[in-house]
Amino acid sequence: MNHPTTSSAGAFRRRYGASPLHLLLTLACFALALYAGIRLLKGDTLGVAIWFVGAALLHDLVLLPAYSLTDRAAQLFLRGRSTEPGSVPRPSVNHLRVPAFVSGVLFLVWWPLILQQGGHYTAYTALSADGFLARWLLITAGLFIASAIVWLVRTRLRLRTEREEAGVQGQARRTAK
Repeated sequence: MNHPTTSSAGAFRRRYGASPLHLLLTLACFALALYAGIRLLKGDTLGVAIWFVGAALLHDLVLLPAYSLTDRAAQLFLRGRSTEPGSVPRPSVNHLRVPAFVSGVLFLVWWPLILQQGGHYTAYTALSADGFLARWLLITAGLFIASAIVWLVRTRLRLRTEREEAGVQGQARRTAK
């Protein structure tokens, strides 16, 4: 016999597509965004609206085509000389995507200090704003190096597995003759 709570929770999950906790967390995120929006718009409403629209236009008209072309070029480069139409790109392109994404997010968060335009930073914190560019470059290099190491290890393991499978198949063919 079904418990009434179980069947109602199952019905909710089928109808909503996720658990009630998901709905609760989504509503909490919307409430937090609404609170942040109200606090943000309390000061310079027109300036915030112009900034928001400008950021959306910059992303859609400049950044999206730029990183789409870059990603397409990386896929073509890592795909090799495959001339098959509709050939699937290798997942190795993700070893470029992930460190580039993390580096881009770090740059987006810290760009005033990286580009040495954070005059208020020193006034507010009494700390020097020097060295952010060098640190960001080191972090970016470290991300790409770590990603390259993971890619090399994965490639070696994949090739070893392929060699072992080829050896087993060759042994099976010789035995069958």
